[in-house]
Formats: sequence, C-alpha cells, structure tokens
Amino acid sequence: MDSLKCSWVMDYQQLLENIYQAILPYAKEGKQADYIPELAKVNPDQFGMCIHTIYGETAAIEQADTRFSIQSIAKVFSLAMCLSIKGDDLWKRVGKEPSGTAFNSLIQLEVEKGIPRNPFINSGAIVMADILLSNLANPEADFLNFVRAVAGNDTIDYNKEVAISERENGYLNAAIVNLLKYHGTIENDIEEVLHFYFMMCSIEMSCRELSLVFLAFANHRRKFDYAGFTLTSSQVKRMNAIMQTCGFYDEAGEFAYLVGLPGKSGVGGGIVAIYPLQYSVAVWSPRLNPKGNSVMGIKALELLTTETKESIF
Repeated sequence: MDSLKCSWVMDYQQLLENIYQAILPYAKEGKQADYIPELAKVNPDQFGMCIHTIYGETAAIEQADTRFSIQSIAKVFSLAMCLSIKGDDLWKRVGKEPSGTAFNSLIQLEVEKGIPRNPFINSGAIVMADILLSNLANPEADFLNFVRAVAGNDTIDYNKEVAISERENGYLNAAIVNLLKYHGTIENDIEEVLHFYFMMCSIEMSCRELSLVFLAFANHRRKFDYAGFTLTSSQVKRMNAIMQTCGFYDEAGEFAYLVGLPGKSGVGGGIVAIYPLQYSVAVWSPRLNPKGNSVMGIKALELLTTETKESIF
C-alpha cells in the first residue's frame, strides 16, 4: 500500500478499510475483561475505528459509532482537570514515571510509600479522583460536563450498571485506596473516592466521539479551554508525553516500539492515539491481550503508522 506524506491528500477511508481486512486473522485472539461482569457481557466480536485530522477530515469503519465503556481512557480527562486545577503542584501527589508493573499493582505502591508512579495506573487515577472530590462542587456532574464540553456532545453519559459491577468486584482497587489512605495520599472518604473513580471509568463513548475529543490534545496550538478548565500549550504537550510513556499499562514500551504514538487504552477494548499537529485516532475491539490492551486495536494502529510512515519517531 502506497502512503502519501501530506495528510490532506491521504485517503484515510481506504486506508482504514485496508487495515481492517489485514487484521481480521487476529479477530478471535484474546478475551474481554471478564473480571468486570458487565464488560464480560459485551459481544467481543466487534470492531470500530475512526480518525479525525486537524484539517477537518474524518474516516470511520465498522462499529465506529457504537458506544462502549472507555474505562482507563477517562484518566486522560481527570488528569487534564487536575492539571488545570493544581498546575505543577499536582506532581507532589503523583509521579510521572512508567510503572513497569501491572496497572493494579500494590507492591510498587507499598514500596514507594503511597505515591503512585503516574496518573494512569489505578492508584494514580484514584488520587486524581480524590483531588477532584476536594476541588469540585459537584464532582460527578462537573466531570461529565467537562467531557461533554470537549466532545461538544451532551448525550455522553455514565453507565451506572458498569460502575456498580466494578464496585461489587473491585477488591484490589479497594485495597489500593486503603493503602493510599494509610499513607495520607488521599483526603476524602475511601468509599466516596472509589464510587467516583468507578463512575469516571464507566463513561461510554464511541470511536468517532473519542477521536474527535482527542483532537484537543493532538492540536496543542489551539487554546484548550473547556467548561472552565484551561491548559497551556506546554501542559498539553506534557500530557502527551505522559500518554507516550505511561498510557498502556506495563506495555507502554511495546506500544511505543510498534506504533510510535502517544495515547491511552482501556480494558473496555478502546485505544485512542494522537499524532501531534496531525490527527487523533480511536479504535475499539473488546478482546484484550494479557496486558489488558485490545489485540486488534494495537494491530490496527501498528499498521496505520507503518503504512503512513508517520509516527513521532
């Protein structure tokens, strides 16, 4: 497949269709996140992909308009809000380093005395939830309104059944929040923090919606100001750096090697990635590899940057 250097002459629609045909042999690999009962009910044989360029182009295939639980992708939104509120003081509560361990690991958190390695592992995202609880008048409504504002879409919502399912089976996250409380890293009641954390992760969006939303991070030259939360161009670029190094659990290095784009994945099977000042792309396929990342999603994005010969490297 020939690729063209300039995005405004790239036939992204044909490219996505070719990519989908190429990755079909992987369609039955992996399994959905069955440790969350509501996610286990999702039909795993689904696939969607959508790309938005900063020039206004859009291409989408298959179930690109089907909403799914974005799970850890929501942590990018909570980081943006916390960074807007706290600025550089945020990094006193959480680090910026890759973890190298599973996203729900307790071992590293205990050794490092309750300071999470980064905002995208569960412990770090729980700290983000605590910060928002301490600083927002109506945390659940304010978080949802922020996501809706960035998306320009008031129909986006939580899936409360997914949130309840996570809470009823979230024993490890309960252990994490208790350890954080023991070390004084969180301020609020642990049950309130967990409830809010699971609600954030339960937001449902489609590939088309996620791809459009992440243009706000791809185009850092455009002012980032949504629902009263603002970030400088420098802060957006630093968020992209954290997505690059920490956005894929303990598979961030492999994703950088194969795909070469900043992004964030979720155990709902979604992945969003950005090519700064060029495009944002979202892909969804519920079957996950052992690291918790979508099998077909990674394959699709690997082919995207291979065929276009474009990545940040």
